[in-house]
Parts: sequence; C-alpha cells; structure tokens
Amino acid sequence: MRKKQEITGIWVKLFPQFSGSSATLQGRVKEMMVHSILMGLVPAGAKVPTSRALASALGLSRNTVSLALQVLVDKGFLIAVARSGLVVNGDILQGQAVQSAPQTATATGMQWDKRLVSHLDSQRNIIKPANWQDYPYPFIYGQFDASLVPLRDWRACAHQALFVPAVKKWAQDHINRDSEALLDQIQHRLLPARGIMARRDEILVTAGAQMACYLLANVLLDRKTVVGIEDPGYPDARNNFLLRSDHVKALPIDADGLIASRTMGQCAYVYVTPSHQCPTTVTMPLARRQEILALAQKRDVVLFEDDHESELNFSGRPLPALKSLDTDGRVIYLGSLSKTLAHGLRIGYIVAPAELVHELRALRRLMIRHTPANNAHTASLFIAQGHHDAFIRKLNMTYRERRELLTSAFSKYLPQFHIMPSLGGSGAWIKGPDGLNAQTLAEKCATRGVLIEPGDVFFKKSSAASQSHLRLGYAAIPGNLIDAGVQELAHAYKSGGA
Repeated sequence: MRKKQEITGIWVKLFPQFSGSSATLQGRVKEMMVHSILMGLVPAGAKVPTSRALASALGLSRNTVSLALQVLVDKGFLIAVARSGLVVNGDILQGQAVQSAPQTATATGMQWDKRLVSHLDSQRNIIKPANWQDYPYPFIYGQFDASLVPLRDWRACAHQALFVPAVKKWAQDHINRDSEALLDQIQHRLLPARGIMARRDEILVTAGAQMACYLLANVLLDRKTVVGIEDPGYPDARNNFLLRSDHVKALPIDADGLIASRTMGQCAYVYVTPSHQCPTTVTMPLARRQEILALAQKRDVVLFEDDHESELNFSGRPLPALKSLDTDGRVIYLGSLSKTLAHGLRIGYIVAPAELVHELRALRRLMIRHTPANNAHTASLFIAQGHHDAFIRKLNMTYRERRELLTSAFSKYLPQFHIMPSLGGSGAWIKGPDGLNAQTLAEKCATRGVLIEPGDVFFKKSSAASQSHLRLGYAAIPGNLIDAGVQELAHAYKSGGA
C-alpha cells in the first residue's frame, strides 16, 4: 500500500509539469506516466494505483484515467497481473542504456572556443521572446493569431494526408526530391498568381527564406563576391551573405524601396524585397521595378527577389513580381508559405534556372535531404482545395482593419511617431522622435505587457538614427487590443528614459 501511495504522490507532483504538452487530459496522463516509467521514477514491477484512486488524486474523471491506462497496457508499458492489477512492465526498458552520472567539464577539458572557425552568436539577429503569447499586447512580427488560423480546414487536410495512398507517397525517403503534390501547387497555382511560369526542374522547396539565402550564398558566393542588400534590410539574409563574402554592401532605399544606385550596379548579386520592403513595408512601384531590372541587365547583376507577404495586399491585385518582368533569367525568386499558412511550418521555395536548382538541390541533400514531406503534402491539399485562397482573403480584410486601428491609435496617443505608409503586409515600420532609444523603450514596454521590436538590427551599422526606429506587427494581436496596447506603449514612452 505504501508503494502505491508513493507512486501516486510521484504522479501528483509530475502531472502539472505536463500542463501544455498535450491537447487532451488523457494525453497528458499518458505522457506523464510514460515519462516516469522510462526515466526510472517508477520501478519495474511496481503496482499501479486503481483508476478510481489515481483519478481522485489527479482531480480527473475516472473515465479519462481508465482510457489512458488501457492505452499504456496496449503499448506494453503496463501489464495486468492476476490478483495484483496493473504493474509496470520491466521489459519496456530493454534496449535502453544504463544511466550514468552526468559528465562535467574540467579545466583540462576540450577548449571549443579555440576550435571554432566562426562565431555566429556574435551576429546581430532579430530577437523574439519564446513566451510572446503570455504578453497581453504582442505587437510582434512574424507570429500568428490562433483565432484566425483555419484549424478545421487544416485538420481535414492533415487527416486526408494520413490515408494509405497519401502515406505511401510522402512517408518514403525522397532522397533529394520534393513533394510532387506541393510542386504541382507551386507551379500551377502560386507562381501564376505572381505572373511567373516555371518548369518543375526550376523549383526547389526550402525550409523558409533563410534556408534559401543560405543555399544561394554557399553555391554562388566566395570571399571576394560583392553582394548588395537593402539598408535597412533583412538581417537573416545579410548574416547569411556575411558567412561567405567580405563585401556585403548596404544599398540605399527611399519611399519606393530599393534605389537603382551606382553602388547597386557594382554588385554581382543584390537581395531585394519589392512587394513589401523589409522592414519598411513599402511596395516598389512598377516604374522602379523596371528601373531596377534595366540597371541589373546593364551591369550584369543577378537579383535575389524575396517576395514575402506578396499575397497580403490592401489595395487590390498586387504588382507583378520582378521575376515575371525578367526577360533574361537574372532574377532568382524566393517564395514562402510561412507568412500566410503558419510560420512554424517552414515551407518556402526557390525558382531559378535548372542548372542552378540542380546544384542547390545537391547542397540541400547534404543538409536535410528534403523538407518534411508530410507537411508538404498537407499544404498541397490545403492549397488545392481552395482553403489557402479563402484564408488570404480573410487575412487581408483583418490586417487592413488592424492597420487602420494601429494608425488611429498612434495618431491619438503618439502623434510624434511617424508610421511608414504601406499597401499591405502584417507589420508597421515606425520612426520615433530623434534621440529615441527603441531598445530601452522595448524593455520598458515589456514590463507593461507590450512587445515591440527595436529597428536597429535591420541596419548594417548601428547609429543614433537607426536606434529611433521600431517595428510593430499586428498579425498576432487581436484588433480589439490594439488601442489599449498603444496606450500602454505611450505610457512607457512618456515615463521618460527612452
């Protein structure tokens, strides 16, 4: 009886630790019990409390606990013994290594700092707290609002992806191939919507734009290659290029985006975000796009077009992609589903000449072979069945409304801050008063439950001018909280010290 009470006490203490790991109470009970058995917290042969006693101790229904116990019996973690009830199956631990005392480093141990050939932790990166959902006013870019995600539609597609014929397609090792179903949707649905026609051998699926930049940098750049990137611009792209080249140039932008400058003409490659410039969100007009392409042709510059958030447009149909205007194959196109479907899916793609895609595919194989095919198959169904287009329409209506609420709130509470006009996207680029330190302001805002992003990281070089910028996303914050969130931001600013 005492051992049963001890086991019950262990599980009572463990159960709260699994509060967010599973979607159901039954799942949490199973995870907790499996963990305790495999970690040796409950010994082999130990008697398990009755479902009634365990349910009472955990504060759950007996049915929930009974179902969890039955699953663990079916999986071999527990076995039924005559006149003893359920006991922990010792055979379940066979094949597991005997745990030893943890190893500790000594003064004469490995000195890894001397072995490192790079120090990537010193790069300037966008920083976002992992617990952003705990903040009441998350003006954070690149995240999501769970109330907007079409879970029912995605769940239906995920269920269809588990039918045997579908599993036979995606569960195999694809070696270096991509999901044919997703390629079909990219080729025939997503790219034509941007005015782009491409063959299958000109498309490569990536784990987001960051992976695309990494692949391109490693295949096309060396230490002497001159690469241009907008300033301010996307830090992850800049950092990827800095890994390979000692000549990453900051290119000026204005209210129309990237300027067709002399410096741009001196680059071998230029990274550009014409649909919604990162981070200012401005949309490059058609005349500027043509000017950029003309200079690229004249000076033999290859363009990396990151077309993120092109679908998020408030004023009707978006402008054609640079790639659609390209007549000599010098635009390499980077697309993504992350900003629309779900950021955690990490699904993007590259469109480039076949011979380049062939080399990129070979490099990707050395890294991850191919991106997860189950997610790719589910995403292909989501697009094919019209859910993606319907979701985009919903996002555009919602984001337009939130943008207006944000603009109105700043006009009311912080009129001295200037919001860059935008035709779409999910974030706002804001210039504060001269002398503002956005990092200090962000820290003060966080204590009030408000998350904002300092803009200094988007500039190649930090300066007093760059520190007065900030970016506010409105994808993750419900519209009815925007006004109150900006009011709290104004209180933080007016309290001084920023």
